[in-house]
Amino acid sequence: MTAIALKSDSDTLALGARLGSVLRAGDIVRLTGDLGAGKTTLARGLIQSRLGEIDVPSPTYTLVQTYEWGDQELWHCDLYRLEQPDDAYELGLIDAMGEAILLLEWPDRLGSLCPADALSVDLAFDGPGRIATLRGWEGRHV
Repeated sequence: MTAIALKSDSDTLALGARLGSVLRAGDIVRLTGDLGAGKTTLARGLIQSRLGEIDVPSPTYTLVQTYEWGDQELWHCDLYRLEQPDDAYELGLIDAMGEAILLLEWPDRLGSLCPADALSVDLAFDGPGRIATLRGWEGRHV
């Protein structure tokens, strides 16, 4: 477990870029935290680290945004509106596991369908800033 202080949105974007530099096909990143904690900001930093200053909208209503990430796909998913875990099959999310890189906001909505070997990034409010707590991927430097 690693805790990282994030004093600003810039720090959150930078952490996303650091994560983006170590991702490989099949990786899953679980992004958790209250509304407004910075999950989408972190995902934006990660995606823009590879693809440049592109628009990275929150997938709140579309549920999934996909991006070409080198020779694979990156799926940015906001599962807040997922009604039941099995709805992930209709989204193609289960088929993408193991092949695409997945960034999952609100991963608890997947229930037991979310792999245990994912990297978990929990964002919590800490005064005007945030604390990011990373769990998983032991042996991989982020």
